[in-house]
Amino acid sequence: MYKLLTHNDLDGVGCGILAKMAFGPDVRVRYNSIASLNREIEFFLENDSKETFLFITDLSPNEENESRLNEHYSEHGNIQLIDHHKSALHLDDYEWGYVAVEDIDGNLTSATSLFYEYLVSMNFLEASDAISEFVELVRQYDTWEWEKNENQKAHSLNSLFYLVSIDDFEETMIERLSTNAHFDFDEFEKRLLNMEEDKIERYIKRKKREIVQAKVRDYYAGIIYAESYHSEVGNELGKEYAHLDYIVILNMGGKRISYRTIHDHVDVSEIAGHYGGGGHQKASGSTITDEAYKHYVLDTFHLEPIQEDAKRNRYNVKNSTFGTLYKNRKDDTLFLYPQKENWVVEQNKKVVGQAFTNFEEAEIYVKRNFEAWLVKDDLFVEYLIKEVKNKN
Repeated sequence: MYKLLTHNDLDGVGCGILAKMAFGPDVRVRYNSIASLNREIEFFLENDSKETFLFITDLSPNEENESRLNEHYSEHGNIQLIDHHKSALHLDDYEWGYVAVEDIDGNLTSATSLFYEYLVSMNFLEASDAISEFVELVRQYDTWEWEKNENQKAHSLNSLFYLVSIDDFEETMIERLSTNAHFDFDEFEKRLLNMEEDKIERYIKRKKREIVQAKVRDYYAGIIYAESYHSEVGNELGKEYAHLDYIVILNMGGKRISYRTIHDHVDVSEIAGHYGGGGHQKASGSTITDEAYKHYVLDTFHLEPIQEDAKRNRYNVKNSTFGTLYKNRKDDTLFLYPQKENWVVEQNKKVVGQAFTNFEEAEIYVKRNFEAWLVKDDLFVEYLIKEVKNKN
């Protein structure tokens, strides 16, 4: 008999699907939140048969259960943990642990891709094109490679996962992977996914009007309350407000925080780790601890949302040799313009800060220190006309 304890997201459920395809009725699968894993481990150690082989995928035990699992393995030798999170690398030191953030080709891994390799290598599961395609879609979504590769199919797979129950998703995927030569969606799913994409787009547009900015410890964070679509919200807000180091998504009902970044200089797994969580460099999570509640809720609840930059401008555009005009809530004007090989920032016609080597650095300074936004063309033209009149 086998038992699998895994995460309740797409990557974790991908492991459950593979386990059921490999072991059929001889495996029991339990899907867990990060918080509930340790209760399940304790139940296994205290109640399950000593002959049961335990798999743990996509999640990590706490220190106490780490020690208990090691004792159990020393006596019975029937545990295998497989994970891909940077925060779990220390578990690779155990004989029963296998943690790999990247594969031998340098590609980011997922729990599903690692578990698939394990099952095939142990002859528990026969590889097929359909299964391999499914596993790769899960991997690309979980590592966010789908966006870089413009692989909308991976994003659609995750959307479908959240549109149906886990039981229905499992049953559909197992049947499809068992009977089809290649993986694809049926016509009903495609229509459903098109409607879901429209819904996500509207949801993100609303959240763009709600985000607030705050400096928390060493970084500038954008903070938003959202119950759904955390990855999509975090990614789009990160691109829209690129001057922010990372995005914090608060799920108050679930008492959890998701951390997302599009930048290479920030490791949000370290930020999440400060609050007892963990995950990937660009996507991590934690519970809302007392300290996290103070930093992201109490200290920011009174703040006004960030104003969006003007869209569809023809004249007041970023990186323009004519200069670029911003404003803030205090009605300050912030004018960025090139001067020789540098960029200069003027606040109400007085130079502020140092000279910047490029426009991007100047804009980051303006947005972080003044919470200013790009104004519409008419205000820009009016500003330039006044400047010309003043000089004459």
